[in-house]
Amino acid sequence: MLEKNEFITAEITGITSEGNGVCRVDGMAVFVPDTATGDIVKIKIVKVLKSYAYGIVDEIITPSPDRIIADCPVYKKCGGCTFRHIDYKAECRIKDNIVKDAFRRIGGLNPEFEEFIGAEKTSRYRNKAQYPLTSVDGKAVCGFYAERTHRVIPVSDCLLQPEVFRDILDTVLEYINSRKISVYSESTHTGIVRHIYVRQGTYSGEIMLCIVVRKDISRQLATLCRIIAERFPAVKSIVMNVNPDKTNVILGQKCVTLYGSDIISDSMCGNKIEISPLSFYQVNTVQAERIYRKALEFADPSGNELVADLYCGAGTIGLSMAKKVGKVVGIEVIPEAVENARKNAVANNITNAEFHCGDCGEIFKKLNIRPDIIVIDPPRKGCSQETIRTIAEAEPQKIVMISCNPATASRDAKLFGELGYRTLKVCGADLFPRTKHVECVVLMSREDKEN
Repeated sequence: MLEKNEFITAEITGITSEGNGVCRVDGMAVFVPDTATGDIVKIKIVKVLKSYAYGIVDEIITPSPDRIIADCPVYKKCGGCTFRHIDYKAECRIKDNIVKDAFRRIGGLNPEFEEFIGAEKTSRYRNKAQYPLTSVDGKAVCGFYAERTHRVIPVSDCLLQPEVFRDILDTVLEYINSRKISVYSESTHTGIVRHIYVRQGTYSGEIMLCIVVRKDISRQLATLCRIIAERFPAVKSIVMNVNPDKTNVILGQKCVTLYGSDIISDSMCGNKIEISPLSFYQVNTVQAERIYRKALEFADPSGNELVADLYCGAGTIGLSMAKKVGKVVGIEVIPEAVENARKNAVANNITNAEFHCGDCGEIFKKLNIRPDIIVIDPPRKGCSQETIRTIAEAEPQKIVMISCNPATASRDAKLFGELGYRTLKVCGADLFPRTKHVECVVLMSREDKEN
């Protein structure tokens, strides 16, 4: 039996969906972060449970061929880039296996697995960043929360974000400190500035800066707006978001435009897209386009189908299909996103798409439509059983699911299987290179009732 603080030597034989290496000692699984398959490591046991244990690397005795030198000094502290110490080809293999294992083990399914969609760009690919603020020695700093905590790790330049984000961030922090504007404290619910939030259109280059505050400080931010506008011509919108609540939810409901437009524009799959502070928009535009093209390939419309786009966000998926189908009906619970979707349809002269606001299952049932194809892009927790039943009762010929969580996707696919839908194809895709997250696109087809 392993004991806490014991040292062992073992070979890492695999990587879990959480990004931890795994080895076996006396039949017990030991999970070790910051390792790679093939590493032979000296491990210190830090926690022992009934059937498994956790360890940390004390020494790398023989490094894996997959191991590389990490190029970020804080990645272990911030916890965002789980795979920064691993070669990208190996990362894609790991993520491909995570998708396959989820569908085979959790779903009990054996679909055709298509070639994994790796990313062409593994750094500076994000079009959005949200930086929490904290106070260090009386000065405002920002960065990212350490994994599973709300402790801010100061980060001056994240390699996943565009370099211009760093420069904007430095300018905002310099202003906050020079004006002695207080920083929000979660523990005491005091202070003003909570987050700095930046978005950029990948193709347009347009930037939105959003300052999240506990209360309205429009007057104090007026000079900052002038400074930002002069230094960064790409900034087309500066917004103050007011979040007065004692919550870990980043954005409040009130947005005040301090400079420029309420929105910025970008393009997605050839369509012009308007993005507001509260609207959902995939953070890796180029990879999202590749995923949406795969979804369209799986849907394989003939030109006349009725398509329901559930959890549609700003309508990017449905609008990418609109010119290939008869009609698109989108449903989304966030009002601002629905408004963006409607404006996006108008901006692109798309007249065969309509968007509704509310709970997907409830609105879909009220609309009483019979789509030929249903596209779903659920949150990480997946679909509710009621939504799954509602979708299956509509009897679409095909269901195409885009999921950011293979575990819940495979669970949902299994439930759809019990309601008459066979999982035909699954394609893994890397939307977030260097992190542990992986997407998948799933094609399900209604089986003949006779069979």
